[in-house]
Amino acid sequence: MPEGYSVKNLAEVDDGAPSVGLGDFQQSRFAQADLAAEQTGFTHTRINPGTRVPFAHLHREAEEIYVVLSGSGRVKIDDDVVEIGVHDAIRIAPGVARGWESGPDGLELLAFGPQVEGDAEVVENFWPQ
Repeated sequence: MPEGYSVKNLAEVDDGAPSVGLGDFQQSRFAQADLAAEQTGFTHTRINPGTRVPFAHLHREAEEIYVVLSGSGRVKIDDDVVEIGVHDAIRIAPGVARGWESGPDGLELLAFGPQVEGDAEVVENFWPQ
């Protein structure tokens, strides 16, 4: 890879969802290594139609920005639930939990944020039953 830049088609990035038990309802392509990114985390996620991700997560230090590429759905941010659609950008501060639910056409997202090792925390039972 040349110094100073990198190019990678996201379809060529391995889907990491199956290896962490998420393959039944989404694809997640964690592209920072493929892009040789040193400071920026970058993930491309596709959530299957009509699916609620069964947990949430938060970052203790990292702020993240998500951009909806296609589809629609809802994001639960702590106690708020927000309808989202194409080209919506969502900024989530450190310490704030987020969980995703796709609409009838699925939900495709890009996520960006700083790479902070060991910063993520899973939040179980996030959505009301």
